[in-house]
Amino acid sequence: MIRLLLLFGAALFAGTSVDSIGITVSDLDRSVEFYTRVLTFERVSEREYAGEAYEHWHGVFGMRARTARLRLGDEFIELTEYLAPQGRAFPETSRANDRWFQHVAIITRNMDEAYALLRKHRVRHASTGPQTLPAWNVNAAGIKAFYFRDPDGHALEVLEFPADKGLPKWHQASDRLFPGIDHTAITVGDTEESLRFYRDALGLRVAGTSENYGPEQERLNNVFGARLRITALRGESGPGVELLEYMAPRDGRAYPAEAKPNDLLHYHTRFLSGQADAAGRALRKIRASFVSPGLIQLPSEYRQALTARDPDGHAIQIAEPIQPMEKTDENRD
Repeated sequence: MIRLLLLFGAALFAGTSVDSIGITVSDLDRSVEFYTRVLTFERVSEREYAGEAYEHWHGVFGMRARTARLRLGDEFIELTEYLAPQGRAFPETSRANDRWFQHVAIITRNMDEAYALLRKHRVRHASTGPQTLPAWNVNAAGIKAFYFRDPDGHALEVLEFPADKGLPKWHQASDRLFPGIDHTAITVGDTEESLRFYRDALGLRVAGTSENYGPEQERLNNVFGARLRITALRGESGPGVELLEYMAPRDGRAYPAEAKPNDLLHYHTRFLSGQADAAGRALRKIRASFVSPGLIQLPSEYRQALTARDPDGHAIQIAEPIQPMEKTDENRD
């Protein structure tokens, strides 16, 4: 949600792009209907898969899953329904400062129109309503945001940038109310520890920082007394990754140790890298927790891939494309 002078970490390898944000859903058809009809995503593909390679990649034994890949502008999400084994429901008491919290931030050209559309479709509020961040907060001033939930309870955000903030592409003329996805945000316990994972090991760069508090932020996150340290990260292309550290209140719950990708609280962020083996070595060097037993050779789609967890338990996937990756600078301010 912020834009500042770029800072570059000493990454162990370069060229990482964010491919997509994955979300586990209970009913793929219902979720595809919601995302395409309400939020104007386009369905790109749908597939069903099972087998040993996917069991090792996902870390779910005996799995069979259906996945739909959806596009909004230039960005992608993937919705996955586990036909077997089915996981647990989304926690009813989930709060934005719990460290399993993750959301997808969708850009809107007009917050008033977006909010009216979401009300028309009776979405569940996660914020009290759209909030405009105050002028005193220079790095976030004028940003309008609203949190809501999809049919399974996953958090989503609609976000409108003022003219002096956000990527240039969000200010290009368009007739689309929702032109794309800016970032995925994750709640973390320690920003510096998370930076060692995402910046130093995975090669993302810091694109900006902000400290947000006050009544607007409290109502946006629906967390009384919220004070957040926010760090925005970017790869070579794709949505950003935003770290949300709650300086207060610090009573957010830890990511459940027993959680699996077939549970509905699961999100994952998929990174593309032409050097998946180097990514794996970098993660082992910082003693990251692996879901996959190393790099998995896949029968199609990617050459090889792995799944790991960040210091707070958020799942990430590293996938190496079959075709060489092209360098891009679309995420440069």
